[in-house]
Amino acid sequence: MLERLWSGWRSSYVTTAPSKTDPEAVDGSVFTRLLDSGEPDDATHIVHRGELVFSILNIFPYTTGHLLVIPYREVADLADLTGEETAELWSEVTDAVAAVRAAYEPDGLNVGVNLGRPAGGSVPTHLHVHVVPRWTGDSNFLSAIANTQTLPESLDASAARLRAAWPD
Repeated sequence: MLERLWSGWRSSYVTTAPSKTDPEAVDGSVFTRLLDSGEPDDATHIVHRGELVFSILNIFPYTTGHLLVIPYREVADLADLTGEETAELWSEVTDAVAAVRAAYEPDGLNVGVNLGRPAGGSVPTHLHVHVVPRWTGDSNFLSAIANTQTLPESLDASAARLRAAWPD
């Protein structure tokens, strides 16, 4: 029998994200604005920077250690990436998976891309790959009925832990 786990708390977050034609998108995505802010990586929770892509903690995480791997250049689709960006993006995803495994020893991981708002893309103008550590039983009654998640670690602590575990 197929069972379903409802995450209703995500609905308002996903449906309020700007679309490609939204005036808010003119100023750049939240990721572009963050990069342009001049804030240090410690303040923005950027865990690793490559030449063409970077990894940052999701500030609306599903679980502790939830990373996003993002090209610096704001593009909406995988087909919009250059060959170099594509290669570095997937190399960075591989390193992010290794860092999450080393730092947290999860039972499993979700790695995925939501392309467009209908697919659940919360920032549809700026491609990003989710790397989400998962543990058996990590979604429970709190997230299902109480609109609450238990995250046992601050973003600052998670960022430090992942930086220390990042492969050289």
